Amino acid sequence: MSVGSELLDRYEHAVLGVFGRPALVLDHGEGAWVWDVDGRRYLDLLGGIAVNALGHNHPALVAAVSKQAGELVHISNFFTSRAQIALAERLLTLADAPAGSAVFFANSGAEANEAAIKLARRTGRPGLVALEGAFHGRTTGALALTHKVAYREPFEPLLPGVTHVPPGDLDALDAAITEETGALFLEPILGEAGVVPLEAAYLRGAREITASRGALLIVDEIQTGVGRTGAWFDHQRAGIVPDAMTLAKGLGGGVPIGALVAFGSAVATSLTPGQHGTTFGGNPLAAATALAVLDTIENEGLLAHATAVGEYLARRVEGLGHPLVAGVRGRGLLRAIVLTEPVAPAVAALAREAGFLVNPVAPDALRLAPPLVVTTADLDLFVDALPALLDAAAESEGH
Repeated sequence: MSVGSELLDRYEHAVLGVFGRPALVLDHGEGAWVWDVDGRRYLDLLGGIAVNALGHNHPALVAAVSKQAGELVHISNFFTSRAQIALAERLLTLADAPAGSAVFFANSGAEANEAAIKLARRTGRPGLVALEGAFHGRTTGALALTHKVAYREPFEPLLPGVTHVPPGDLDALDAAITEETGALFLEPILGEAGVVPLEAAYLRGAREITASRGALLIVDEIQTGVGRTGAWFDHQRAGIVPDAMTLAKGLGGGVPIGALVAFGSAVATSLTPGQHGTTFGGNPLAAATALAVLDTIENEGLLAHATAVGEYLARRVEGLGHPLVAGVRGRGLLRAIVLTEPVAPAVAALAREAGFLVNPVAPDALRLAPPLVVTTADLDLFVDALPALLDAAAESEGH
């Protein structure tokens, strides 16, 4: 029995089985590559589900964690730290936030969305609108916004008053948002739906509709933010200013952190002392690490790199001309290879055997969210291997 198999057996006896049996036991990484406990190397094209923005073992991240761990790790929110203050200021600057804006720090994307739901409730309007295919988290409030029935049904009844509308349909959105709507939640690219981008015109229309009805526009940038799509925050491409934005994933580069950015003083002051809180949110370790991530993205030009390398990947995959490839969706380094047959799970399993980690986010879509430091040479290895993987998957599935 391999070391990995033995450890996975132990996992199944010790860890709550909500994830099933993991595919691998990983041991260490470097850049866009990881190694398992049996010494096999894999190109990490998922990046911890868009979390490992700087890849693995990046010197800047390692230095930030090490330095801060030697000073202060946790102090609670009875107190603050230089790192927490600096990170809030930095996020407001990067977001082009107007005067009076403010940041609340949490530990995850779901927690950031829970805080945003409280912002919406402070409007006095109970209704919430989200998109079909949306994923906003698995805590009970965020789960009510998440669209997938299989996620929600076992835990109903959930937070009432949530309406889901088709993405990209402004007429449906216009009809759904009423004077009873507290907020519209949307992702600029619907990740769990198969990496489905929203057009800039739709985002602008959503901003106009919510503003005209007095509802908040809350943009979930948990997967798309912090350079993932080649911009600091993807909604900035549409030239809109939301009422709030939620962040997590890539912000900490692997260290857990979430954030709610409230735009403008009217929204930022709607939650008052005692109405929300957290023990760990914005602790010195997470805040210092997030600052290092932002500094490194800027210093290494990773916004432009994500744009260029993401476009290169899309061109190369589409240029294969393979009959199973319908196209590539997404922006920057959040992409989905869309397939003509529902063989994505088989392709992902074969890819893993060949040394590539990808995510079958839908039966007909492979999600790629590699570290922002991934190179074209790394991606060439995967694209060159892809035709054979597709052929083998099609044969195994009878297509």
